[in-house]
Amino acid sequence: MSLFPLAVRPILDSFETSKQVPEPALSGHEDLGFHSLASMEIGRDDGRTANQLRPLACSRNILNRAHGSASWSQGDTKVLAAVYGPKAGTKKNENPEKACIEVIWKPKTGQIGKPEKEYEMILKRTLKSICLLNVNPNTTISIIIQVVSDDGALLPCAINAACAALLDAAIPLKHLAVAICCCLTESGYVILDPTKVEEQNMKAFAYLVFPNSVISIIPEGSAHMEGERMEHGIITSVTHGVMSVDDYLRCLERGQAASTKMSAFLRRSLQSQAPNDSSKAG
Repeated sequence: MSLFPLAVRPILDSFETSKQVPEPALSGHEDLGFHSLASMEIGRDDGRTANQLRPLACSRNILNRAHGSASWSQGDTKVLAAVYGPKAGTKKNENPEKACIEVIWKPKTGQIGKPEKEYEMILKRTLKSICLLNVNPNTTISIIIQVVSDDGALLPCAINAACAALLDAAIPLKHLAVAICCCLTESGYVILDPTKVEEQNMKAFAYLVFPNSVISIIPEGSAHMEGERMEHGIITSVTHGVMSVDDYLRCLERGQAASTKMSAFLRRSLQSQAPNDSSKAG
């Protein structure tokens, strides 16, 4: 699978916090309701059962110079996302019929490498599938991902942050999306939302992105264009390691249940934070 280099421009001068907004949080560990004997037997270092998520937190409108921004954390994994645009398309990205999306990944330390390039590609494809690109043709939307801390499930955390930032920037969307990581242990158990240590000890894992329920995030007066089908089921699936079809289907089942809880959390957090358009002026 080839990777296409992105035009990295100085569009993110600094991740400067404009204000501290209280972050709606899913405190404690969220249990998804599966109480099989197997899931109860799995011991995790942080005390969770196999089906429990780490505490979630999300806030929007946190950066001064971005058109939209958000932070998303799952336990000790935290990511900031900034959106710039839509801006007039460059020669490289211009498209007379659709907006173009570029994603730039900023590691916490060091230079970007092959894993980060893969993350950029997955993020770009995922975000393109949920954005209404026909609304702003011949423009570019830039999404900057800044890793603050990584304690597992980093890519799903980044996808969740990017979706919240796109909404904060008032980018027309077909629907929101939520991402989750499902891991397969050596003994065949499925666990959700792993820490970094758990990821490293797993037989295989899957990053799954599910559509949120369709809500009113399309501008009034806009209609779906021909060919812009509403997504159902699963948007993105990325697997690492070896798992059987049955194991993968179990991951899908657990991931779908987790996405329902995460979608409800996302809706609550977005409703509780009214966008401050004046902060984005200029």
